[in-house]
Amino acid sequence: MSLLASFQKKSKMETAIKQIAKARKDESGSADQLYKHIYQTFADVVRDDPMRAQALYNWGAALLYQAKTKEGDEAITLYQDAVKKFDFCLLLQPEYLAAAIDGGVAYMDQARLKNATPDDEIYEQAKKQFECANSIQAGAASYNLACIYSLRGDNEACLKALQNSKDKASLPDVADITNDPDMASVKDQEWFLAFIEELCKPPEPVVVPEPTAEELEAQAAREAKRKGDNHKYY
Repeated sequence: MSLLASFQKKSKMETAIKQIAKARKDESGSADQLYKHIYQTFADVVRDDPMRAQALYNWGAALLYQAKTKEGDEAITLYQDAVKKFDFCLLLQPEYLAAAIDGGVAYMDQARLKNATPDDEIYEQAKKQFECANSIQAGAASYNLACIYSLRGDNEACLKALQNSKDKASLPDVADITNDPDMASVKDQEWFLAFIEELCKPPEPVVVPEPTAEELEAQAAREAKRKGDNHKYY
């Protein structure tokens, strides 16, 4: 890092630290907005090194995997730590798709551990993470959203998300979908069975039209030219 870049980062850091003191004393109701600006400044300070975002994502992923092996409060604490790492990763690199998806997964796993109702805020947080993932790459988390809609009994939104996932080639295998406990409330409904039936259909054969006389003539001309080119130096 150049001396100038280092100086600029130090200046930004000092400004952000002063703004923290200002936010703590704020009584106008604008403290949250100021804190948001402060966080963005800190993110800008550390943004230049792509390894930071990658390290944070993988740190979060490790916490997520570990949480899946635990139970109760210990698992919840690990999930919460994972979410923090994913959030910070996205702050540094807003286009980090895996961090957005896995952040939603961590929220979903927490919700199951807590036996949260489908309209609980924790599911809403998961939904926001999956929507963030879709804004990064269209359809990447549409199946995850379909699971939330299924749990909430929103059949129309569930089908729409499933179709979007299919269109964007991000849909799991049929067996995974039909055995997914998040789909338990919809798997016997007619619209869902019709969707699965459509997935199981063999692909339509590709019909290659017979070439026209003009196309055959052009092909013959190209072939004659190619043979001529191959012999022109002999």
